Amino acid sequence: MGITESDFEKAQGRSEALRKNGYATAARYDAPTRSIVVDLNTGVRLSFPATRTEGPSEATDEDLASIEISPSGLGLYWPSLDADVYLPGIMRGIFGSKKWMAAELGALGGSVKSATKAAAARANGLKGGRPRLGRNAADGAVNRRPRDGKDLRKIAD
Repeated sequence: MGITESDFEKAQGRSEALRKNGYATAARYDAPTRSIVVDLNTGVRLSFPATRTEGPSEATDEDLASIEISPSGLGLYWPSLDADVYLPGIMRGIFGSKKWMAAELGALGGSVKSATKAAAARANGLKGGRPRLGRNAADGAVNRRPRDGKDLRKIAD
């Protein structure tokens, strides 16, 4: 399946519409803060942490220092990492793929400490803590049903 002239023109139109919101004119890596700093044609300077961006998150300072701006100005590319980021996505707070973002947000949420979370953990501890995996604490029966749907406790009786 080839790209038609009409498809190409539509894609160019979408790109131009995105460029009206701003495009990169300069980009650099700031090692002391481990941040990517991007200057837009609008005069806005955008800075975001490399550690919170898919691709550059695990890179060395040397790798991060080598940034290229895409011809449209809508993307940044790190040749040594073979990684890129989409600036309109970054400006909307999207720092990677859906799968990567879900993993990052889940890790952050799990590490949050709050009075409510601590109280819930204490209340759970008073109930005996986490149940033993795969076992019912009262009678030792396995807490799962066999493939035929019969309850294992009934089979044991």
